Amino acid sequence: MKRSLLYSGKAKDIYLTEDDELIVSCYKDQATAFNGLKKEEVIGKGRLNNQISSLIFEKLNRAGIATHFVEKLSDTEQLNKKVAIIPLEVVLRNYTAGSFSKRFGVAEGIQLEQPIVEFYYKKDELDDPFINDEHVAFLDIASKEEIAYIKEETRKINGLLSSWFAEIGLTLIDFKLEFGKDKDGQIILADEFSPDNCRLWDADGHHMDKDVFRRGLGEMTDVYQIVWEKLQELD
Repeated sequence: MKRSLLYSGKAKDIYLTEDDELIVSCYKDQATAFNGLKKEEVIGKGRLNNQISSLIFEKLNRAGIATHFVEKLSDTEQLNKKVAIIPLEVVLRNYTAGSFSKRFGVAEGIQLEQPIVEFYYKKDELDDPFINDEHVAFLDIASKEEIAYIKEETRKINGLLSSWFAEIGLTLIDFKLEFGKDKDGQIILADEFSPDNCRLWDADGHHMDKDVFRRGLGEMTDVYQIVWEKLQELD
């Protein structure tokens, strides 16, 4: 099914297929942090991220969220709709943590009265700077209507994910999403959802996400395996 390499990223390789509207995403055993400054091979990470992301996207599809996910092809590969990625990293924060805490000088773990949606300009050479709605409009990334839709969809996704993770004893602290436009110009959820692009804490405050790699707190695959096993308990 795979034809030729379209794009090689930090966590995935993207391949064209015989169908111009479909791509194959192949998850890598590679971990990166701090915009690629820290990089290691982590055996088994690609398999776990693909399994977790496939399960989450399947549930989102069934819940009525439009996504690029079609099906899981193998342990490390999935079939996705081809989209034109909107160059925005959309971050939703339920609790203070990470760069948010550092930026505003507040402790981690404070629950926000209202979840906060943030935008980051998806440009590696600029270190993905934090931007607001007016910057998005100035850069002609998205219209006001599209910005409103992306925010609404992100909050809807947050409601679903927070509920699912709560069912298995995990708190969704924050997460990053990416959206793209399909062949009809519809904005749909793309990329992936895994412990690579969210923060999950257990009841004791232990990190069940990529922070174990960023902060040297343990083995990524150990905690990702726990997340995967817990997710399989969901209906």
